[in-house]
Amino acid sequence: MRPGVGIFAALAAVVLAAGLVVLLTGNGGGGSGRSALPGEPGVEIVSPRNGARQTDRAVVVKVKIHNFRLAPQRFGGEPQLGEGHIRFGLNRVPDCVDPVKLKRAEESPVGRGRLVGASFDFSRYSGPNGVLAERIGASGSYSPATRPEIYYRDLPAGFYRLVVTLARNDGATTPYHAVTNFEILMPPGHEQKPCPPGKVTSAKAAAFD
Repeated sequence: MRPGVGIFAALAAVVLAAGLVVLLTGNGGGGSGRSALPGEPGVEIVSPRNGARQTDRAVVVKVKIHNFRLAPQRFGGEPQLGEGHIRFGLNRVPDCVDPVKLKRAEESPVGRGRLVGASFDFSRYSGPNGVLAERIGASGSYSPATRPEIYYRDLPAGFYRLVVTLARNDGATTPYHAVTNFEILMPPGHEQKPCPPGKVTSAKAAAFD
């Protein structure tokens, strides 16, 4: 083999190996737990940070969008390449979880690995975004937004899981999403009731990882 050909083959092997490492580790962002390609859309949650704990019952969610354009003037219209809106989905982790149900959720091949608790995507909690959800029939499922933020209020104490997903103009979801978990603490002077024997606490079921 000629020296030049051998060097070229070695370099190609290195590049291929590096690509495999990215694919196997899932590095590269994209907010969806999968490797991102150059120019690929992505969403990043700025606040609340994963594992955040606060006493305030209101939460301002802010996100950053990459390589994707929010198009409020075409909300509900025909899908266009690289544009659309955001789906915010907020659910409270159930208290005192049945360990069998938790194990089933974690092992589910089609689930998200977590129990899905009560939704807070109603106008009472998500305000104008919840009103918009009612208008399109998504109330209790998600709150649509044409801005990179949403305000939730009057949230009871507990653990929450928020899923942020990029959607096309017509509402169809894309694979690009991000997840954060946070806790609303009990008011001062109040204590969380202990779980009955054999039940898993919501703190453990939330699994901040």
